[in-house]
Amino acid sequence: MKSKNIVIICGHPDSDSFTGHLLDVYQAAAEEAGHEIRRYDLGLLKFDPVLHKGYKEIQHLEPDLEMIQSAIRECDHLVIAYPNWWCSMPALLKGLFDRIWLPGFAFNFNKETNKTEKHLTGKTARVFTLSGSHSPFNTWWKFGDYTNEIQYGILEFAGIKAEVTAYGPCEKVDDKVREKWLKEVDAFGQKAR
Repeated sequence: MKSKNIVIICGHPDSDSFTGHLLDVYQAAAEEAGHEIRRYDLGLLKFDPVLHKGYKEIQHLEPDLEMIQSAIRECDHLVIAYPNWWCSMPALLKGLFDRIWLPGFAFNFNKETNKTEKHLTGKTARVFTLSGSHSPFNTWWKFGDYTNEIQYGILEFAGIKAEVTAYGPCEKVDDKVREKWLKEVDAFGQKAR
């Protein structure tokens, strides 16, 4: 298998969490398989997650955001993990996308054809969502598919073919179940999937 350039983003503000541990397992397996990894733990980055004027005014990107944009532009595969908080991603991760997922970088609107030009085509992504107290199925059954936002509204909107894997309830399972999940994550990392 050809070596891939992989960007990993820990969307939990605290990387010392099960989300961070899951990404440690993915990263170790991918590195062992010969893939090149660049990892970003959002809680360690310095940026304002608020898009203060929407798209009315240009809000200059901080160096950490420019660094992530560059890494995503160059990568083959993007891996994002985050906890499902209130049927969505943590505010810091949403703020990252609000700030970097801009026209010119991720997409453009073509006014002549009224179509979206996707700038990140040819890339793939794996998204891991982790639920604390409810199983992903129960959350989906009660509230709908909470992964549409990241899979379709963000990643595939820019041309990245994304797959989502949901684990949970993380707070109510024993170590045997967690080990099963981590073996699956290890296999994803080895195959850069």
